[in-house]
Amino acid sequence: MLVPKKGKVSKHMSSHTGEKPFICGVCSKGFSLRQNLKSHMHVHTGEKPFICSFCSKGFYRHGDLRRHMSVHTGEKAFICSICSKGFSQQIHLKNHMRVHTGETPFVCSVCSKGFSLQENLKRHMHVHTGEKQFICDICSKGFSQQGTLKRHMSVHTGEKQFICSVCGKGFSKQNYLKSHMEVHTAPFSCNECSKRFVNEIQLERHARVHTEERPYGCDICKSRFNQKGQLQNHMRVHSGEKPFVCDVCSKGFSQHGNLKRHMSVHEGCKKRKTAKISVSDVHWFVWIGKKKKMSEERVLK
Repeated sequence: MLVPKKGKVSKHMSSHTGEKPFICGVCSKGFSLRQNLKSHMHVHTGEKPFICSFCSKGFYRHGDLRRHMSVHTGEKAFICSICSKGFSQQIHLKNHMRVHTGETPFVCSVCSKGFSLQENLKRHMHVHTGEKQFICDICSKGFSQQGTLKRHMSVHTGEKQFICSVCGKGFSKQNYLKSHMEVHTAPFSCNECSKRFVNEIQLERHARVHTEERPYGCDICKSRFNQKGQLQNHMRVHSGEKPFVCDVCSKGFSQHGNLKRHMSVHEGCKKRKTAKISVSDVHWFVWIGKKKKMSEERVLK
């Protein structure tokens, strides 16, 4: 019969008692094992003795190097028990599980919106602070999130990365593609023009285009319309309300179509601002912007 040594039993027991007799002389953090304290000291000395044989990146602890190796080997040892998706690190699996549980432990202190990841909460906070740290190098428009800037760049490149799997039509934004898909998937079809609709109410409203039925009448001028929204728009002619405002000259309009037509007055300015350019041109602008920033930083130093 093997009898464990007294020293080993004593070390093991600290894992149950929570005792941490080995204290860091720099930051006063405690450890249950002397070896753990020794590894921790690398944080203060900056020493990284564990080197990756593939990319030469250094690590404080051997465990960190071992986890890092999965980047090169592609090994995904941590598997989700629900969807079978694999992860290279246990912490990534833990974060992923919130997709299934719906857990949102990171809560915004301003609006109480919850997030599954801390970095998502951090990005969300820009909405409240108004900070727009992601700047377009072409038109200088600012965005609070990097993803929003990335989507904005399609305005300049003309890129349409969201492609319809049915007809191959491309869209610059995902929500445009989502709206378009209703053309193919909507269950209600017009017998006259084959246009499709999500529900019967939309189909019934559309049918008036063919029947020329106009059930909505203006009480002031007796004009009639086939849709309630058209009557509501028309009423602004009488009320003087102008909710559609030009973002160039601040002129107001009662109809969105009128604002759209008005924008041709500023067309020269607009074309210069939103001209379509190639992806390579975008990369050139980004490079120039970074070079200019570096030059300014050198001058300040």
